[in-house]
Amino acid sequence: MLSSQVLPETMIGGRTFRWGERTYIMGVVNVTPDSFSGDGFDRDPEAAAELAARFVDEGADIIDVGGESTRPGFAEVSADEELHRVVPAIKAIARRTDIPISVDTSKAKVAEAAIAAGAAMVNDVWALGATPGMAATVSETGLPIVLMHNQEGKGYRDVVAEVIESLHLSLGQAAASGILPENVIVDPGIGFGKTAEQNLELLRRLGELRALRRPILVGTSRKSTVGLVLNLPTNQRLEGTAATVALAIANGADAVRVHDVKEMVRVARMSDAIVRGWSRNP
Repeated sequence: MLSSQVLPETMIGGRTFRWGERTYIMGVVNVTPDSFSGDGFDRDPEAAAELAARFVDEGADIIDVGGESTRPGFAEVSADEELHRVVPAIKAIARRTDIPISVDTSKAKVAEAAIAAGAAMVNDVWALGATPGMAATVSETGLPIVLMHNQEGKGYRDVVAEVIESLHLSLGQAAASGILPENVIVDPGIGFGKTAEQNLELLRRLGELRALRRPILVGTSRKSTVGLVLNLPTNQRLEGTAATVALAIANGADAVRVHDVKEMVRVARMSDAIVRGWSRNP
């Protein structure tokens, strides 16, 4: 069962996220030409908005828009190119729905423009460490941020302890910059600077991240660890992803970032019924 630890509520895009009541679903919308999962919309904001609208219908709680691939061997893009991808998509999604939008970026310039376009949260895969000014940008807007663990290389003595230590330092940086504690979500960074074995250990010991006293977001969707364990290509990793989502929830995840929203909403609801309790509706 999950810990009884009570976390402060977080306001995202005018909606209250009450951590611990249920698992929240973040739907992935990539506006890149080189998404690892083959679902990118390169400079096609209307297609991105169509997918986001479908995700809303399927039960997503937030849409995460990314304009730069972070798959292994990805080609870094300039801030201007990333802006040209994400800003039109965010504006198009905001016209179609009032669902909270997150921008998946590590660049302060992109975050600032995305927020002006309608984004209500920043999802930073380098936890404030990639570009100067990200912490100040987020602090000034008063919006929430996801701090994800990442590093160059895969050398660890104890992957879980070192991820926690790194995230603790990032939380200190956020606090020093004036970002409110209730506006910070942590992500262990499954698939970023880690081997498959290390990713599995993180999932197995996910509950240890509760020591950070922040909501936990987990992103395992279609990732290479699933492919390596099952020896399956990206487009056949639905069941493997479902297993990781269910077990992440059992081990303390508060939100999951997924490509297959309809299916993972069902997995999350069933997992929540077991882990958090369920009563039959009248």
